[in-house]
Amino acid sequence: MTRSTAWRACVAWGAAVLLQEAAVRGDALVAADGSGDFRSVQAAIDAAPQLGPASPAWVIRVKAGTYREVVYVQREKRGIRLVGESAGSTTITYDLNARLPGRDGRPIGTFRTPTVWIDADNFALENLTLANTAGAVGQALAVRVDGDRVVFRRCRFLGWQDTILGNRGRHYYESCLITGAVDFIFGAATEFYQSCRIQCRGNGYITAASTPAGQPFGFVFDDCQITGDGPTVRTYLGRPWRANASTIFLHTAMSEVVRPTGWDNWRRPEREKTARYAEFASRGPGANPSARAPWARQLTAAEAAAITPRSVLGGPEGWDPTAASAR
Repeated sequence: MTRSTAWRACVAWGAAVLLQEAAVRGDALVAADGSGDFRSVQAAIDAAPQLGPASPAWVIRVKAGTYREVVYVQREKRGIRLVGESAGSTTITYDLNARLPGRDGRPIGTFRTPTVWIDADNFALENLTLANTAGAVGQALAVRVDGDRVVFRRCRFLGWQDTILGNRGRHYYESCLITGAVDFIFGAATEFYQSCRIQCRGNGYITAASTPAGQPFGFVFDDCQITGDGPTVRTYLGRPWRANASTIFLHTAMSEVVRPTGWDNWRRPEREKTARYAEFASRGPGANPSARAPWARQLTAAEAAAITPRSVLGGPEGWDPTAASAR
């Protein structure tokens, strides 16, 4: 090999290394040990630029570790993609709960407890665990989502009561784990859960939708799995936080943790006339169509086939979170 050939090979190798490092690092790197650009997730988000609607995502990579902090993604920080090394090794955690006193001495309430609060549109979070470790002390959110077109992939959401608040907007969850006991997926947002595992830690209710009357969909679960922490744990699929709550389970494997009646009216019989609860092709010991609450529906095959991520979340612009361009 001549000197010039060797030099060109060295330059090419160096360029390849730089490109590889850029792909791994993204636009910013968070590392608790100080080896990245920031030590905290919040600092990286605060430093991210304000992007236009058509700008490429701003990628923040998070090295493995436990980040004990409360994170707020303000509305101006649209277009961020937050990527951990893996959900099993990269955790953002805190332990606020609704009973804690605020600065005025009064309880802070449910909506001020999230470990991570996403208020921005076009946000994506991958390979991370979001946890609220307050335990069985009342409402304690792992995540609150107010942004639109928000995507979660290969994440874990760990809590007890009110783990996930989909407050508003359209949200897509893929291959995620959600744990809790009471109303641990709740709110007024439109959300699609694809191939997720729902782990019931105690007796309670999986969902508590507050879907507005004019909104076609609330929570949709497709090809999911419902399991429990032990043989005595029992759960309802949902109860209506507001009168027009909408929740649908498609092709979902249900263990014996699911009560035969499936649905609860929250001690409000009048909501049986307005709540929109349905299933299709549920399977497993917890799937019992003949014993379900009579005010819930079993969908037809044609009705179920029409319920897809795009038909549920598309909106006026036809957003499809499963498309390659959305990743």
